[in-house]
Amino acid sequence: MYVDTLKIAFLTAGAYDPRMSRPNVPPGPSHPVKPAPQYAQSMLRQRPIFPDGTAKLPIVRLRSVRRHPNLFRKMVASADRSAGPGDFVQVLSPQDEIIGFGFYNPMAEIAVRMVSFGPTPPEESLVVARLDRAIALRRDILRLDDKATAYRVIHAEADGFPGLVVDRYGDILSAEAFSLAMYQRAEAILALIAARLGTKHTVIQAPAKTHGQEGFTAPPLKSENCPQSTIITEFETQFRVDFTEGHKTGFFCDQRDNRKRLADLTPGRTVLDVCCYTGGFALQAARLGQAAEVTAVDLDEQALETARQNAKLNRANIKFVHVDAFQYLRDMISNGTKFDVVVLDPPKLIRNRAEIDAGTKKHLDLNKLAMQVVAPGGILVTCSCSGLLPEAEFLRLLQSAAKYAGAGKSIQILERTGASADHPVLGDVPESEYLHTAWLRVLE
Repeated sequence: MYVDTLKIAFLTAGAYDPRMSRPNVPPGPSHPVKPAPQYAQSMLRQRPIFPDGTAKLPIVRLRSVRRHPNLFRKMVASADRSAGPGDFVQVLSPQDEIIGFGFYNPMAEIAVRMVSFGPTPPEESLVVARLDRAIALRRDILRLDDKATAYRVIHAEADGFPGLVVDRYGDILSAEAFSLAMYQRAEAILALIAARLGTKHTVIQAPAKTHGQEGFTAPPLKSENCPQSTIITEFETQFRVDFTEGHKTGFFCDQRDNRKRLADLTPGRTVLDVCCYTGGFALQAARLGQAAEVTAVDLDEQALETARQNAKLNRANIKFVHVDAFQYLRDMISNGTKFDVVVLDPPKLIRNRAEIDAGTKKHLDLNKLAMQVVAPGGILVTCSCSGLLPEAEFLRLLQSAAKYAGAGKSIQILERTGASADHPVLGDVPESEYLHTAWLRVLE
């Protein structure tokens, strides 16, 4: 059913011999966790969610106890020699008490992703219960089937599947696996989801960053005859989702409600969508919001082409500009052009801690420029999807941007929103909240 051409590249370091299939470690029942060697391609093969109930589980022993779905490598004291990358393991405290069970990867900074806590190993019934709970949120509580044919079905830790996100695009389930264990089990999990939603095709992807974070890389896995693209609807607006060129799982479902909220502010107004990607905000402003004029800007030529197709699908009149956002905003400032409503939704500018300072400065500079092209009393909708930039710091940054944008300029914070409710945040993992959207009125 799935393509069988697999590629894998594993990190090598320290006392490991990359030619070996196992770490070059002294004999013994267990060994300290270290960066891992090169492993066989067979590790990318799909496997059951849990091993047979009679199987003896490898043991991972912690240095200290932490009730959190993600346990970092520095917290692991030792692991059985039999514990391989992606294996299901029993997790013990330093006193040999059973903390719970999870998936292990010695190559990853997050060495153990916990599945359950307590002394009893989970069974497939736990997975089924979590899937049913997740689907009930989207279909029964949020009633997303009445609003869109695209939404997030599984949101990683928040739904009990650490390292995995799954979006539905009509008849297609698109999964992104951030962990080796979830990649290995994606087929089995998607089969359970498809049986409940009635979807026909699947796409499984591992983002490029998994090479550095999890120690593997793999091409997309697609079900037989899976289309390369599909058309979805969101509040009756049509969007083309391209699984070849699209970002992540294919489309940003997290901004759904913010796009609808924007449309309430745009009737008869001029709108600028900066970093428009495939035109989500611009299109809803034009079609739902009946804006007088919409301009959409992006440097990604392929994304802009998809945005143009989306505009044609909806017979929407949008001016698309292929240019760097910084340059475009400076040009508009130079010629005195103003817009009633400006949307600033840049890509992730802070991907890791090393980029915090540079990424924060980019956010500051972009917002400083954007505020200067908002008509007096107009609206700026500005976003950050950088999880390493907390909301409080983002708001302080916006206040600084207003001060530097021009004499006498100030902002009113009208509203603060985040990702749509199908992207919940687990109470035990507040740091997983990543999308911050501030709705500002720019005053002079």
